[in-house]
Amino acid sequence: MTCAVAEAFALEDLIKAQAYGLGFDLVGITSLGPMETAEAFDDWVEKGYAGEMDYLPRGARKRRDSRLPFPGAASAIVVGLDYGGREPNGPVARYARGDDYHDVMTERLNELHRWLELEVAHPIAGKAYVDTGPILERDLARGAGLGWFGKNTNLINPRLGSFFFIGSLLVDVDLAPDSPFQTDRCGSCTRCLDACPTNAFVEPRILDAKRCISYLTIELKGEIPDVFHEPIGTNLYGCDICQDVCPYNIKFARELQEPAFAPRDAIRDRDAETLARELVAMGDEEFRTAFRRSPMKRAKRAGLARNAAVVLENIARR
Repeated sequence: MTCAVAEAFALEDLIKAQAYGLGFDLVGITSLGPMETAEAFDDWVEKGYAGEMDYLPRGARKRRDSRLPFPGAASAIVVGLDYGGREPNGPVARYARGDDYHDVMTERLNELHRWLELEVAHPIAGKAYVDTGPILERDLARGAGLGWFGKNTNLINPRLGSFFFIGSLLVDVDLAPDSPFQTDRCGSCTRCLDACPTNAFVEPRILDAKRCISYLTIELKGEIPDVFHEPIGTNLYGCDICQDVCPYNIKFARELQEPAFAPRDAIRDRDAETLARELVAMGDEEFRTAFRRSPMKRAKRAGLARNAAVVLENIARR
């Protein structure tokens, strides 16, 4: 882009164009400051809904005020990256079938950061966040106009649904913010709440993680309580049920476009029983090779073998 052309556009427009050019499906800008849902988050943790996720309360000051991660932080460039809600159901949640989204998105946000420094011709302090720090990224995304909080707690975009990752690049530049997303478009719909097989929703927009299949198959370190075995069904890792039934996903979910999120060889074309048996039999070295750079490594081999045993138990009941 020539200097003359660049000068005809606001920096915010150029940032968004570059973000789309890097493959992101959504991008918006919001100013940093006190976080709207910080108090509700603290209350949620206090009530024990976080279960064993002891890391969540850490960094409370940064969580309550998004200007605190580094001196001068002023704006957030918030992005969304679709991971293919039209992909068929399976024993592994769609988000976890390919490469780790933390790595994919952080690399691109860092690239956006480098581009921005070149564009303005001076160093810019910045930090990328992708679900790994004490930042309420849903707040930032709603503030950047990317969507509203659905009753299943996911951010829902009116043209994309909810099968996308959220990432943020915090920078020490005062950028003109987009208008926040103000409306709640769920209306009287309760499909997500009604479909949850473990009744994990205390009420709309409040999730008891201890009852959530994603928590039980990923974050829980010990044995899965017997009461949840049958409701888990054939979900080996994670769960998409509350997203699958959402009308916005039924209408707007997209085919998978990002090659990095395509199912890896270790899970491709496996039904639940086949994959469960392979996981139970898998050794440590085979596991490390099969799931290198995969989100599924979070549950570790022992956790996946535990999940596989529950799935096989459920299949045997049929």
